[in-house]
Amino acid sequence: MTQHSVWAIIAMGALAGCATPPAPMPAQMLGTPANLNTGTVTSYADVDSSGAPKAIGVMFAASVLGNLPTASSDFHHCFASNRNGKIDPAKDCIPSHERVLPLPSELARRADVPFKWVLLDWNPFGHIPPGVYDTPHFDVHFMIEPIEIIFAIQSGPCGPEHVRCDQFAQARKPLPGNYVPASHIDVSAVVPAMGNHLVDVTGPEFKGEKFKHAWIFGAYDGRVTFYEAMVDRAYLLTKPSACFPVPSPEAVAVSGYYPTQYCVRHGAAKDTYTIALEAFVMRTASPPTAPHPAPPPPPTGATMHH
Repeated sequence: MTQHSVWAIIAMGALAGCATPPAPMPAQMLGTPANLNTGTVTSYADVDSSGAPKAIGVMFAASVLGNLPTASSDFHHCFASNRNGKIDPAKDCIPSHERVLPLPSELARRADVPFKWVLLDWNPFGHIPPGVYDTPHFDVHFMIEPIEIIFAIQSGPCGPEHVRCDQFAQARKPLPGNYVPASHIDVSAVVPAMGNHLVDVTGPEFKGEKFKHAWIFGAYDGRVTFYEAMVDRAYLLTKPSACFPVPSPEAVAVSGYYPTQYCVRHGAAKDTYTIALEAFVMRTASPPTAPHPAPPPPPTGATMHH
């Protein structure tokens, strides 16, 4: 070995010893905030030391609940159902205020995290069915499907939510029986820029109990496209700190981390609220089975404007 080679090896060792170690993964990461009236809401993720998710959710200050938009709609999605070309905001627009919240990029770019962005809807007057979901509440859609596919679902003349007819049919394409719990059925709740909403019409809110929170699966073209937590504003004002089981399907189509519960929490220290997916487990994709048998007709009034 030449003297030159010896010094080269020593120099390489010295450089290796001085290499900067990777920065530790922050325990909590925040997404880009969005305005909601005069307040803001943001997505967030709590992760472990490897970057795997512990919680994926939305966060906002308690003051937001007292100063939410009061108009019936932000008029993002409207269709002239009377066929005269004139929009009646009270009848022809989705009755919600929509905000797109990208998840923190460090989390969203992980191949083992199927959830990539959040679609938050504030419903100042709720939505149908009357007596069930017609109270002010939030719909928090944790999206799996890319935004360009979801936002390509257009308004049109078909279905109670006024969706383009070919897309209404595409959204109601049956899901494989192992990809969605049998408890959640199709009630024709296909919504522009969202997709179909599969609802558990045996839930307590359909049996006369006051709606506090509920769980929904989203679907389009035979795929599960989002997970959704619905949370009532009046329930949030009680300052809860509670978790509820996600009715997990038998199998999943995409491998990755999936939640086993969703949690609604008020944090007294900073006076903030979070609505989040938690208690994640790694699941391996399984091939699809045949669709569930056609469900019985939903109860009268179960079709819902989302």
